[in-house]
Amino acid sequence: MKILGVSGSLTGEKTSIGVYEALMAIKAENPEAETELLDLKDYEVEFARGFPLSYYNDDTIAVVNKMLEADILVFGSPVYQASITGALKNLLDHLHRDAFQSKVCGIVMNGGSDKHFLVAEYQLKPVLTFLKATCSVRNVFIHNDDFNEDNEIINPDIQVRIRKLAQELLQLGKAFSGGNPGNLG
Repeated sequence: MKILGVSGSLTGEKTSIGVYEALMAIKAENPEAETELLDLKDYEVEFARGFPLSYYNDDTIAVVNKMLEADILVFGSPVYQASITGALKNLLDHLHRDAFQSKVCGIVMNGGSDKHFLVAEYQLKPVLTFLKATCSVRNVFIHNDDFNEDNEIINPDIQVRIRKLAQELLQLGKAFSGGNPGNLG
């Protein structure tokens, strides 16, 4: 089973830490799961211009192919201007409309205001479902105050929510594999 975490921020560490924690929770639930964190700040993803994927640079092709090869995806984004990052939206714009057919997706968001906890539900989830993803019911929102000065998640409630998200993603993944998690890889 391939699980890919996508950190959709080009700066900072909180988003990638939140996604990483979700991947580690999945690994704790299923040690055989193959997990990878894809941090967009490590790649030069070109601006989507509507061309076939082969027209873009190697980083863009590699990132898109990693998403297409994954069985379960965990997307993370900080909240900027009450929405996801432009970098994450641009990445998703490279995909065809059925790209996530039979894939399970979860969402981990972070931000400085509790007023943005529904950004996942109203901004990112509609894009993922347009791409035919099956999205988890649970999303995890991590407030900036839930991190300490070393960017460690210190709120135990967040850890509980991350574990529940991991369990739900694995249950959905198992359902898509006909009840056999080995069919996902």
